Amino acid sequence: MRPPAIPRLGFDYIFPDPRYAMKEGLLAYGGDLHPDRVLMAYRKGIFPWYNEGDPILWWSPDPRLLLYPDDFIIRRSFRKRLRQRRFTVKLDHAFEQVMRHCAHVPRHGQEGTWILPEVVESYTALHRRGFAHSVEVYDREGRLVGGLYGVSVGAAFFGESMFSLVPDASKVALAHLVELAKAWDFRFIDCQIPSAHLIRLGAKRVDRERFLDELEETQRHLGVPGDWREHEHLLENLTW
Repeated sequence: MRPPAIPRLGFDYIFPDPRYAMKEGLLAYGGDLHPDRVLMAYRKGIFPWYNEGDPILWWSPDPRLLLYPDDFIIRRSFRKRLRQRRFTVKLDHAFEQVMRHCAHVPRHGQEGTWILPEVVESYTALHRRGFAHSVEVYDREGRLVGGLYGVSVGAAFFGESMFSLVPDASKVALAHLVELAKAWDFRFIDCQIPSAHLIRLGAKRVDRERFLDELEETQRHLGVPGDWREHEHLLENLTW
């Protein structure tokens, strides 16, 4: 069904100004998921999110949920779990596998998934280009038990989804992503839409105007494009 009074995207990669998006964030519909378009969207604070059978919907919600690296909350019990080193954390070894886990793990109050085959294809292409990344958590038997993925452009990381097959695995992935963000002077990790779980971990609601101003600043920096596997040494000697 066509969203009312919402611009339809054309063949070019031009988006409406997200400052004028609807309060809930719907900005435009249509277009495609070509990696160039998706990358342009993230640079402007916009992301695709839609259900199977719907047109592609492009969003820039207000407020935005941001996790500033220094605000991440590690509670005593979780810090103890990190120190036990029950998991091995890797980067960019199983990007598509992480996406597929995120698509298929059941979520409370949610039926189906927005991580459709064409979404996997688009973000995997961005991964090959060095802009989409995964943080993976493996158990002692080498099984992938948790992780997250997202897009990194400039001094910002845009989190897309995470999953856990065992308790705390996605939180372990997020804790390691936060440490990378600190090492690289990333300004924030974008969590997109407010969630009680992420707010408990230190994420904050930020109005869209402020988010877009801060985002503009992050795009003046090169960031860390490329294969993040070469940066795994940054995770080896973390002290919690």
